[in-house]
Formats: sequence, structure tokens, C-alpha cells
Amino acid sequence: MMKKISILIFLSLILLSCNIFKCKKSDAVSKLDGTWELNYITGPGITFEGLYPNKKPTINFNTKEKQVSGNNSCNSYTGKLVVNGNKIDFTQPMAVTKMMCMDGLQGEQTYMNTLKKIASFDIADDGKTLNFISGDIAMMRFTKK
Repeated sequence: MMKKISILIFLSLILLSCNIFKCKKSDAVSKLDGTWELNYITGPGITFEGLYPNKKPTINFNTKEKQVSGNNSCNSYTGKLVVNGNKIDFTQPMAVTKMMCMDGLQGEQTYMNTLKKIASFDIADDGKTLNFISGDIAMMRFTKK
């Protein structure tokens, strides 16, 4: 009887520890879930408002389905979410609509090209600010919608 109880306790501890470590590993990734709106992008000599005069780009993460989608200020895009810890990869092909954009064509191109350069992300402690990083430079900043 004592042996059975010991085995049961041992197996319970193993299952519990596996669950704890799994949650910690995916915690940073699960904070990505939801929709984020761009409020800063590095690069061009044009102001942020000049790049996005009518509509700011957004990005939406669905970590359960491993999907990323959004709007680049004119066209919608969607693709596979490739993330491991705080590393993220946007170099995989994405489906993008082809609507004609009168304003912000440069903004759309800047957004999509910058996205491909991103290697990691950081979410502020309050969970409201998302930074996309290339090397050690924050290239894009989003706020939670």
C-alpha cells in the first residue's frame, strides 16, 4: 500500500513539474496574443504620420493556431507564426491582398520590409507595449489594442 502511494506521489510531482515548466516557456509567447497597433517604425526619412496618414498598421497574433495576420495600412496579410521564446521569424511567405492604395504606398512597403528584418520581440512588464528587435535595435513598436 505504501509503495503505491509513493509511486502515485512521484508521478504526480513529475506531471506537475512538466506543467509548470511548459507554462513558463510559453508565457512570453502567450503575451503576444491579440491585436497590436504600430506607433513607431525606424528607417525612412518621412515622419510616422507621413507614412501612415489614414490608417496605422496592425498585427494580430493567434498563438494557439500559430497564425499571424494584420493590416499594413492598406492591405491585409496573413501567415504562419514562427516563434520560439522571444525569437520570432517573419521571413516565411505571407499572403497579402492587392488593393490599390492611394495614400501610404511607401508606408506599406516600409512596414512589410521592416517586418522581415525582425529577429526577436520584447513585451513591456505592463503587457501594453510590444517591441520588435533586429540585433539590439528596436525597429518597430506597437501598443495593445
